[in-house]
Amino acid sequence: MSDAADPHLRAIQLLRQEGDSLALALALRNLGEVQRSLPGSDGGIAAYQEAIAILRQQSVPLKLAHTIRHLGDIYRHRGDFDQASRCYDEALNLYRDKPDARPLDLANALRSAALLKEKTGDAQNAIKFWEEAKGLYAAANVETGAAEGARRLERLRESKHE
Repeated sequence: MSDAADPHLRAIQLLRQEGDSLALALALRNLGEVQRSLPGSDGGIAAYQEAIAILRQQSVPLKLAHTIRHLGDIYRHRGDFDQASRCYDEALNLYRDKPDARPLDLANALRSAALLKEKTGDAQNAIKFWEEAKGLYAAANVETGAAEGARRLERLRESKHE
């Protein structure tokens, strides 16, 4: 493991000893985020999986949704589209089931699912996800997200008519 992850590993070891499950899960999620950028690592999969297992036993569905979405992103980048799809489906369900979910978190999950649907050739669902994500980004004044959604929607719609 790289020196960049050592503080995370020390913190995780201390949290395991203290028995603070929620803090441990969040530290594991942070470690996963660091590992995603490290060459030669598993991309953070093991850390995210452990964090998810802990979060499933807590009453924190939005933290669970966020963590599952990030694991889905790792799977999508690795080409494991079935695993990514399962992650995105679960994350979207969790976000939609919680009225206090931040619209931007839902938009980001929709974006990830849309990217996956594009990659797997499911233009119909990609369009559906991009339309919703674009609307949420626009409502939150996230111009880059709304613009990306508009560009991708235009390209998807053009390719359907070819």
